[in-house]
Parts: sequence; C-alpha cells; structure tokens
Amino acid sequence: MKDEDGFVRDISAIDYHTRVTIQHPCNLEACRAIKGSTNARICVGKAGSSYRTESYLRYLSDHAAAMDSVWKEVDDIIFDPYGFVKVETCAKSKEAYIKRPDLGRIFSSATMDFLKKNCRHDIDVQILIVDGLSAYAIEENALDVYEVMLDGLKARGYSLGTPIYIRHGRVATMDSISEALHAKVIVQLIGERPGLITNQSMSCYMAYEASTKKPESQRTVISNIYAGGTPAIEAAAQIVDWCGVLMREKKSGAALKL
Repeated sequence: MKDEDGFVRDISAIDYHTRVTIQHPCNLEACRAIKGSTNARICVGKAGSSYRTESYLRYLSDHAAAMDSVWKEVDDIIFDPYGFVKVETCAKSKEAYIKRPDLGRIFSSATMDFLKKNCRHDIDVQILIVDGLSAYAIEENALDVYEVMLDGLKARGYSLGTPIYIRHGRVATMDSISEALHAKVIVQLIGERPGLITNQSMSCYMAYEASTKKPESQRTVISNIYAGGTPAIEAAAQIVDWCGVLMREKKSGAALKL
C-alpha cells in the first residue's frame, strides 16, 4: 500500500479494527460491524488458499512487535520521580529470564537483605511493578495505574509500603516480598505475554498475606489492562476496590466466596 506521495506506508500504522480486506463482500457494512466488535483477524479475505499479501504483512508486523516487547528492557528511569526501589531477580539477563523461568521467581539473599533494609515493613498494601514479558505494557500503562491507585489507597487510609520495581521478574516474586515485608495485601503490576493483538497489555495480581507456601489460586487478578481493554484509570479504581475486599475478607483468589 502506498500513500498519496507514492511511498510505501508503514503497515503497522494502519487501523485494521474496521478495515475489511475481503474482495467484493456481499455486505460491506455488516462486515465492518463484525470487524469493529473484535480485534480478531476476521474479514481479511484470501488469495487462493493463502493470506492476501496485506494480511500476511500485518501478521509479520504484529509478530515482530510482540517479539520486540519480550526482548526489550524497560527504561526504568521513569520510576525515579516516584521513589521506587529497584531490584533484579536471579535472572541476570533477558536470555536467562526467557530460558530459566525459575530464576525470574527468586531473589538472591543479598537482594532480600537490601529490600528488608530499605523498604517499609508491616504495611497494609505493598505495590510492585514488574517488567514481566512486555516492556511496552509497563511503559505505557504502569505509572498511569499507579498514580490513580496511589490516590485511592491513600484516601482509604491504608498504610503503603515503599514502591518496588523488579527487573526480569515473574508473578511469584510477590510471594517472597510479601513474606519479607509483612504486607497484608500485595499488588503487582506486570507485563503480560504479548500476542498478535497487542503488545501493551498489563495484568494486576493481588493477594492477601501472600506466601511462598500458598498456591497460585490464592491470587486475585485483573488482566488485559491497556487502552484497547480495561483502561488504566478504570483498572486503578478496580484495584483499589479489590484491595478493600481483600482487607475486609482477609483472603484472596479462589478462597473468596463472593
């Protein structure tokens, strides 16, 4: 596809949410309506038994964007104005993080000692931001959620821990930190594994008195936090409300009977 000046357009910049690429559709408006209701790859047409060139190029573009997000490092300077303590898991490189998921769940003894020394203890809510599998998700969403969430938690009178940013981390990092700092509720914002629809989706995991001895089912989760899913402000409000539920019920995840 070329623009009016004859240059090939950046295919990733084209909005495919309502774009129908079926040749000669019987009902174009119906196709647009269906297309507009989902991000799935529908109404794209075909060339024989294969994708059309435009559809295939968009697939390659989205796949490349997902790969970039996995391998990209978060520019963690963005957390400096907010007073985050920054630490790294035992996965000391992106390659180690991808190949050894277990290393992304644990910290060295020196790191745990550092956290115990430099972070507040015995708090109501501890907030973590973790790069996870999508750097773009964190850079696009995390601080927007954090700012609104912080205001909401303060308004409810909760005592808050020192905010922590974790590099090369996975979900289970929340358990050991909760144990070390004696947090009643721990909230973790983490980059989701990117797909072909978006590479900017973030999740929030929450748990009451999280522990390495408790099963994963004891976590409460809000997923798909990004502009095309649950917007940051709405997600922040939900997180604050859920913190209230966890504090009141003194349990989380599957243990909640709501």
